[in-house]
Parts: sequence; C-alpha cells; structure tokens
Amino acid sequence: MLKPILAAAIASVALIAASPMPQSAYQFTMKTIDGKPMPFAQYKGKVLLVVNTASFCGFTPQYEGLQKLQDSYKARGFTVIGVPSGDFGGQEYAEAGEIKTFCESKFGIKFPLTEKSVVTGDKAAPIYRWAAASMGADNVPKWNFHKYLVGRDGKLIAAFPSKITPTSPEVTAAVEKAVAAKG
Repeated sequence: MLKPILAAAIASVALIAASPMPQSAYQFTMKTIDGKPMPFAQYKGKVLLVVNTASFCGFTPQYEGLQKLQDSYKARGFTVIGVPSGDFGGQEYAEAGEIKTFCESKFGIKFPLTEKSVVTGDKAAPIYRWAAASMGADNVPKWNFHKYLVGRDGKLIAAFPSKITPTSPEVTAAVEKAVAAKG
C-alpha cells in the first residue's frame, strides 16, 4: 500500500519540478469577486500590490490605507488587488456577495477583488504558490493583509507582512520607486 502512494508522490514532485516556473505575475488568471475571469495580463505594465484580505481581522482597517494607496497611485499605473481569504482564523465571509458588500459599504473599496482564495500551502492559488517559491518561506503570508509588490515587468519586488500598513514609509517608498520605473 505504501509503495503506490510513495510512487505517486514522487511522480507528482517530478511533474511539478519539470513544469516551467511562471516568470511573471501576468501569467496568472484568477476570478473576480463576481466570478468572472480576471487575467493578470490585463494589468501588464502596471505595478500591482496583491494583498490577502479578510473582513473580520484586527488588520481589516488596512482596507482604508489600501484604497488611499490605490487613489494616490492609480494614475501612475498602479493597482491594488485584494484577495479575500479565510486561511487565518476563518476571518472572511463565506459568500462572495457578502465580501463585496462589506468592502464597498464599509471602506468604499474600488480596487479589484478576486474570489475568496486559499493563499497558503499546497492548495494556495497558483499566484500565491509562485510568490512563495519566488520569495521564499520567510515572505509567505503568515496572517491576513500580507502584501506582495509586483513591478511593471510582472516580477515580484517585495513582500510586506501584515503589521506593515499600506501607507507606511516602507510600502509607499517601494510603490513610489516601482511606479517611477519604466516598464
């Protein structure tokens, strides 16, 4: 019994190892909060801040800072992408409509939101698995409101843990530098 399981596991690892690693965030597609395809290729040439979010977290007030960042840098080719997740303490609504209504009514969110997604482990959304492989275990989400900054070339620039707010000097300086760079 153990031999077939072990053989299957080895084959899976070999298949993953043989698969080419995506080189850009623009190679991924998620679904919007409304269930429509959301190819990241539509943001090609823009700077992205990809953030796993949650509605019932101590960090939820960061939505305000995320929208402020979006408003401040949108005209310069910047977009926040919120990725609702219940990975940490189940702190997200179950239904997409509830998430969308909460974000829009409570925080006036206008930046794109994806469908609720897993952001850690083997079942994480592909973009999160790519980010973990690219940036290493020290830079994976350990709680809600972890932030990945993606440059105009689609490559990861930085990761910011939950405690670093969207309007902190670290984040704003990195966004400023990224939007100033030519794509």
